[in-house]
Amino acid sequence: MTRLRNYFLTGLLVAGPAGITVYLTWSMVSWIDSWVKPYLPAAYNPDTYLSFRVPGYGLVVAILVITLIGFLTANIVGASIFSFSEELVERMPLVRNLYKGLKQIFSSVLADKGNAFKQAALVRFPHPGIWTIGFIAGTTRGEIAERLEGGDDMLTVYVPTTPNPTGGYLVFIRREDVILLDMTVEDAAKYVISFGLVTAQSADAAEGLIRSLSKGGARQSVTTGESERPPHSVQEPS
Repeated sequence: MTRLRNYFLTGLLVAGPAGITVYLTWSMVSWIDSWVKPYLPAAYNPDTYLSFRVPGYGLVVAILVITLIGFLTANIVGASIFSFSEELVERMPLVRNLYKGLKQIFSSVLADKGNAFKQAALVRFPHPGIWTIGFIAGTTRGEIAERLEGGDDMLTVYVPTTPNPTGGYLVFIRREDVILLDMTVEDAAKYVISFGLVTAQSADAAEGLIRSLSKGGARQSVTTGESERPPHSVQEPS
């Protein structure tokens, strides 16, 4: 019975993340297909003459179209057309602000030398008595740095919300009030998304648990009582 339970736990640890990943990937591909396929001519849409859907066809077409746009823009004629189109957008009062903001975001994220966030850190937010994880975007520059006292020593920090890190707050904090973390930005994002349950150490522990279960030696790790738990498994904040 114990061996069957170990097999079940091993399968759950392996199949759970894999199944969720496959589901999210499939959902994303289907979402892109639903946007692209309706605009394809019937002759180029395999769904019109095949008895089954071809998943991912819209994604492939979208990648090819985006690559083609980049190729045309790199040429003189394409660059001229692109510049003319930008001039038209510049004359539209509301559209130009939206376009400029989105263009700057994409340029910052996709630039060869630009990293969306440089480092993870601990910052006091929303008031001095509370600490939270923030992502350092860089040194504060421009008018904000000029108007703030000690602007040359201010950092621009993005404070994400849990569990959705795409929503958050942009704050400007003195460098001396920021505690830099050794963990990577990716590990810090996992920590935020998982309500603080997933850390780099817990990921290593999960891999070790899978190995121990697969070897049939998980009886002690699964049935360990409260008194046998390793010390400092949960650290209380000082």
